[in-house]
Order: sequence, then C-alpha cells, then structure tokens
Amino acid sequence: MKVPEIFGSLVFNDAAMKERLPKGTYKALKKTIEEGKPLDLNIANVVAHSMKEWALEHGATHYTHWFQPMTGITAEKHDSFISPTEGGGVIMEFSGKELIKGEPDASSFPSGGIRATFEARGYTAWDPTSYAFIKDGSLCIPTAFCSYTGEILDKKTPLLRSMQVISVQALRILRIFGDTTTTRVETTVGPEQEYFLVDKEV
Repeated sequence: MKVPEIFGSLVFNDAAMKERLPKGTYKALKKTIEEGKPLDLNIANVVAHSMKEWALEHGATHYTHWFQPMTGITAEKHDSFISPTEGGGVIMEFSGKELIKGEPDASSFPSGGIRATFEARGYTAWDPTSYAFIKDGSLCIPTAFCSYTGEILDKKTPLLRSMQVISVQALRILRIFGDTTTTRVETTVGPEQEYFLVDKEV
C-alpha cells in the first residue's frame, strides 16, 4: 500500500465522520467541536454507533477511554463491544453514554492527599476536539480525566482550559480591531514557539 492510502486510515477523522454520519448529526457534532455546544445524547448515540461500526470494520474488538494522568504516561480502561444475548449468542454494542463518559478507578493516580478513600473515583469525559483512533485492536477515545470532587487528574484538562482562555482573550483583541465575525481562535503552538510580554501600561 502507498503512504497516502494508509496515512490516517486508523483515525476516525473529519473525513470519516462526514462520510459515515447523517448530515444533521455531523453538523451538530461540528458545532460541539468548533463552538463548544453541548452534545445531545441522541446525537452521541448516532456518533457512537457509526464510530463502533467503523472500528469493527478495522478489526477492533474493544474500546477504551484514553487519557493522560499526572503519572507521565497514558492510561486506558478497556471494555469490550461484545454483549451476551439469550441462547449463548453475542451482539456488538456501544452507546452514546459509553462514548461520552467512563469511570476508571482513580485510586492509583496521584491525588495530593485531597480525597478520602471512598472518593477515589475518577471520571473520563470524551474530548471530541481530538479524533478517536485504533491502536492494538482497540478503539481509543481521547478523554479528559477528573476526580470525584472535580479536581484535575490529567494533563489534558489544563491544556483545554488554557486554549479556551486564549480564544476568549484573542477574540477580545479581534473585536478591538473591528473583527465581528470570528467566533473562535484555535491554538496551534505553545510558549516554546514564541511569545512576547508587553507592559500593562502600554
């Protein structure tokens, strides 16, 4: 196979979503990705079904909420698409609820001693701004990871929040210069690239 044919072939990217999702569902999902609009569970169910079918076609048998805890490595909690049926058969299932939220045990991740044992529960939430992908036979769903009481337990949540703050402030500057049509500014480089400090008086 040629490189252009295999590049991104295991990523549920914009092209795959546009091809597989109904037009209305695709538009609703894009609004969530681009404008941060809440995603209705009915829409999430359609996305989950399409994502599952795509993953099965590419040989996946499991799905995982893939996240970056403060341990410095990635973490995954794997579940199977397979659900048993009466008579000893199975069906392949994956719902919008399973796509949107997971509940991996958070007791093994750094907490700074802020939680009691019974609160050692963590929640993963799907980040639709990052594409799902297949790795080692599992559909990997990029997620943010927070504790039972809302504390940040990962490296992605601060990144997403900082990108939102930058967008809000960049839009404020654009309005000063007369731009009234831009609705969001996307961050593509970090402080390691180049930045300037300007005196507040100026």
